[in-house]
Amino acid sequence: MKKSIFLGTLAAAGLVAGFATAGTLDDVQANGVLKCGVSTGLVGFAAPDANGVWEGFDVSFCRSVAAAVLGDSDAVEFVPTTGKTRFTALASGEIDMLARNTTWTFSRDVDLKFTFIGVNYYDGQGFMVRKDLGVASATELDGATVCIQTGTTTELNLADYFRANGMSYEPVPIETNAEAQQQYLSGACDVYTTDASGLAATRATFEDADEHMLLPEIISKEPLGPLVRHGDDEWADVVRWTLNALVSAEELGVTSANLAEMSAGTDNPEINRLLGTEGSLGDMLGLDADWAARAIAVAGNYGEVFEANIGEGTAIGLSRGLNAQWAQGGLIYSPPFR
Repeated sequence: MKKSIFLGTLAAAGLVAGFATAGTLDDVQANGVLKCGVSTGLVGFAAPDANGVWEGFDVSFCRSVAAAVLGDSDAVEFVPTTGKTRFTALASGEIDMLARNTTWTFSRDVDLKFTFIGVNYYDGQGFMVRKDLGVASATELDGATVCIQTGTTTELNLADYFRANGMSYEPVPIETNAEAQQQYLSGACDVYTTDASGLAATRATFEDADEHMLLPEIISKEPLGPLVRHGDDEWADVVRWTLNALVSAEELGVTSANLAEMSAGTDNPEINRLLGTEGSLGDMLGLDADWAARAIAVAGNYGEVFEANIGEGTAIGLSRGLNAQWAQGGLIYSPPFR
């Protein structure tokens, strides 16, 4: 789920991105399918269910983009990617967008030539341990073995944190969340570190989840969000404003329950512009007037998607926190639909 920074990978992806051409919207519409890169499996964010149907917070956003562009939330090809393969898949055109718990960083934006279309989850790196390890703080982990995805910013953050606190650790290298879970549960490492949301999602799958805990320290900023290739502003606008539509819908009180009623017209001009009963925002995107309404219809507004997949009522149990709307003290915020 994390953030590869192998210099070779960066250079290769950057070179390929340089050859990317505009026209992704036209390609997606011509192909009749959206190719969306997701994780190899992280419950709550992106994972296939028992019938092989992909579901989760990130998956829902892919489906909303497909609904906006193609009128069909099922017209998505989900492409599992690892921390090492995700950037090459996007740069090469194997996928049209990446929605995979990926942190917005300077080098990914500037050097790799990717466009982050916004932040859909504000996160930070944390630590998970067994309760019987007998520690209550990450400052007590001196000498611990740590499951870590090598070649990632997670690894760099970990090294910085332990060095700053005068501690040592033994890394246990892993590549995927499934491998990390296996190694951690087998006792190959004392600690698993990655984004705190990923730790909560992983812990929720354990049969003995109550025997494990997330330590209180958050040691980094991890603004996660979908991304596309540089050089195709039209496509970036479509993906960006689909996310903004879900966020604005929550702020404006548009829900899955009242969407049909509000789509007939309201007294609020911004809701009308969002849902296409006033103005010509769809035309500006190269879409029809109902694009945002279709995106919202997939699973509701941003808050509904959050609560259904990773919220406090789910096994993952994440509170809104920084991911609350700005009016409720969070950081989630959309520019106006005007």
